[in-house]
Amino acid sequence: MTSYLEKVRETSAMSRRNFMKASAAATAALAATGLTGCANQVKTADTGETGPNVGSDGRNLVDGTWVSAACWHNCGGRCVNKVLVQDGVVVRQKTDDTHEDSYDHPQMRGCGRGRSQRQQVFSADRLKYPMKRKHWEPLTGGDKSLRGIDEWERISWDEALTYVADEIKHVMDAYGPRAIYCPGGDDIFRTLALNGGYTYSHSTSSVGNWAWLHNYGYGFIGLEGNDRYDLFNSDYVVMFGSNPAWSSAGNPSWFYKHLKDAGVKFIAIDPFFNDSYDLLDAEWIPVYPGSDAALLLGVAHTMLAEDGEKGLIDWDFLHTYASGFDAESMPEGADPKENFMDYVLGTYDGVPKTAEWATEHCGAAPEAIRKLAEVMGKANNVNLFSAFAPGRIINAEYFPAIFATVGLMGGHIGKPGNSVTTSSNSWAANSRTDMFVAGQTGLEPLPNPIDDMINDVDAWDAILEGKYLHTGMTYLFQPGEVRDIDIHIIYHGGLNGGSVGTEVCSLQTKPNLNKGIEVHRKVDFVVTQAYTYNTDARYSDIVLPVTTEWEREGRLFNYQKEAMIAYGKVCEPLFEAKSDQQVARELAEKLGLNPDDAFPISEKQQYFNQLATAALLDETGTPQPVATITQEDIDAWGVEGTPQEGLIPLQQWIDQGVFSVPRSKDDAYAACIGYAAFIEDPVANPRPTASGKFEIYSPTVRDMFASTTRENGVASATPVWQPILDGYEGSFANWETKEKGPYPYIVYNPHYLRRSHSTFDNVGWLRNAWAHPVYISAQDAREKGIADGDTVILWNDNGKTLRPACVTERLMPGVVGLPHGGWVDIDEETGIDRGGADNILCGSHTSVSGVIGWNSCLIDFAKYDGEPLMADIEKPQTVIF
Repeated sequence: MTSYLEKVRETSAMSRRNFMKASAAATAALAATGLTGCANQVKTADTGETGPNVGSDGRNLVDGTWVSAACWHNCGGRCVNKVLVQDGVVVRQKTDDTHEDSYDHPQMRGCGRGRSQRQQVFSADRLKYPMKRKHWEPLTGGDKSLRGIDEWERISWDEALTYVADEIKHVMDAYGPRAIYCPGGDDIFRTLALNGGYTYSHSTSSVGNWAWLHNYGYGFIGLEGNDRYDLFNSDYVVMFGSNPAWSSAGNPSWFYKHLKDAGVKFIAIDPFFNDSYDLLDAEWIPVYPGSDAALLLGVAHTMLAEDGEKGLIDWDFLHTYASGFDAESMPEGADPKENFMDYVLGTYDGVPKTAEWATEHCGAAPEAIRKLAEVMGKANNVNLFSAFAPGRIINAEYFPAIFATVGLMGGHIGKPGNSVTTSSNSWAANSRTDMFVAGQTGLEPLPNPIDDMINDVDAWDAILEGKYLHTGMTYLFQPGEVRDIDIHIIYHGGLNGGSVGTEVCSLQTKPNLNKGIEVHRKVDFVVTQAYTYNTDARYSDIVLPVTTEWEREGRLFNYQKEAMIAYGKVCEPLFEAKSDQQVARELAEKLGLNPDDAFPISEKQQYFNQLATAALLDETGTPQPVATITQEDIDAWGVEGTPQEGLIPLQQWIDQGVFSVPRSKDDAYAACIGYAAFIEDPVANPRPTASGKFEIYSPTVRDMFASTTRENGVASATPVWQPILDGYEGSFANWETKEKGPYPYIVYNPHYLRRSHSTFDNVGWLRNAWAHPVYISAQDAREKGIADGDTVILWNDNGKTLRPACVTERLMPGVVGLPHGGWVDIDEETGIDRGGADNILCGSHTSVSGVIGWNSCLIDFAKYDGEPLMADIEKPQTVIF
């Protein structure tokens, strides 16, 4: 059967220029009609003469009211976003201009993603009405093989929610609540919990193997760092796998540039010399994805070998603040032979982890490793920063602990100009120590009565095979237990709220997408709440259109260290869209429940409560309410509350969209040094470990990993190197002879300016600006006869995908960069994905920790001999109804 999307393609003669033109016109017209009621068509806006205050289409772009608007996606920024509204129509966007921009008081400026937000909110491809799959049948699923390619029929909300409720009731009666799998959606969680529960998922997600250093055993709870003003005391910043210019565009790169201009030197450890490193004139040490631990072991060996001559190691610091480095500092009862130093020297395993040994595994030159060891010596002030990316690797469980240990060797913790921490998202180039206390909605937690939680990496296999390994939540490990599971419903529940506020797209963002599609064509029923026709919606039976954050009451974001961002409602819901919470309430009624039991207060009251309870921690650490609230405010909002004195009038805060704190190098926040209290007085301020110190040797971590019963990898108290599954070592059929195997290239998935994860991939402006290519080293491209712009096919046992080539000297040979988050677009005849979806290639296997290894994946690639790939910007929008 011809896919519905194929019919769209076949009937579309839309050129690139016409597509952009139509999309822009549709945006304006949809905003105009949708804001005044449930319009169901898109009309081209009238044009007129241009002038000083007039846009190219004749609109007045100056007069109107600026309204704070959400920039809510999970990019790590969530910056200030404002829209100009004229007669209920959004005509312009801007970002933070509440004060003059300076390093002491930076504006919270948005990037291209945030500035294109209206192209998403008011796009012609918004989901407008509830709809069902044409060949779906209640309680049987109809022809399930047509999920993803079927046509759609418009239905009413009453019909849609009745269908969903009937399916849930049927499955609850026949199989129980464990048969309902709901991987995301904060509001629907509450309704399903009230109805008896659901099977949930968990994942190492963004943080990967950093979870263990953050939360367990080693004593680095929270991975504290230093304030941005302290970074000027540094001699060096060493960055692992970091690219804030792409992944968290906004202030982080600007903060780093101030350091560079002040003379701080940057060193980049990465397979790709990215835009951030270029901005900072960083010295580049190229390494294979997942080989960071090998590199650092080579650094540690060099520091030990050259310590006598150069005095690189701070032995007093190591012995005072850490245990397990050498035999004399091992905890009582532990085998002294398992200390870290003897492991590095190869005393007992016969394998010294020299710079040359490290080179064989990571690709960096021995000279570069030895130079890095000297930089890491105690004579220098060093900030050792890593993004999360190097932790999203199978068999890299111990990289974060090795990373921290090398920092300890040089004494780079708890001192001015020195830190060892993760540096990513909005806290890149700034400590994660909060200056604000997040406001609370007032909704009490509603626990799920069911304790089944499936690791995302296991999810598709679990549903296909009917069993899974239960280990509890990611951060609350329980002993591994194989459980039977029989999933009949998949419910994709829309937004996850809190400080994230991002649309969950589970099918698109879990590994092994082809297997996920198989699962979605197996179960009895799939329902999705979404505002765009994303991958979850496409493979569903019933789709429920929900509002974006611009159409909701508002939310508070506590994601910037020095600012609290508030935004309100820009417009009424477009077409027939409802908020996720409204859907959850109405479904509760259909299920015979009292929705007030799940949501006892209104969405407006929840937003007000967030504003009223948000606080700034002043320079003494005392919380001060942010909002000044009067009785007149409470009456105008129509909510319950108590007047209070704060730092900014409530309405002014909402109008500005942000409350930010001016800084200076002399304020109390600037003295924030990670772990300083412990370093100053380790007896009075012990670490939360058995020894009270940082524990390089951690039986807690060993026992935790062993308890999972997963077989791939080792459970070790000593942080050790392991060959990376689907990494460089795995690319060889024979490691000793260096004979390459069938998949000789490592593909990794950098975050990309076109998207925030998978969100925004349908936005025309961003498709026009960012082509979503596959990055290939110039050397590899020459060997395969690939030129810039050629269509390339990438494949492995999990699937095949196409992308245009971007040939570059900035990527090390043997590594391929496929940006994260491209929407899957399967050709049903060939089985080839035309969307460049990274999870088509990433497999659903893991190691002892249960980590998802998005950056450890082996492939081959070649110039595609079929029809050249259509540029993404040439693809027509998927407009349904």
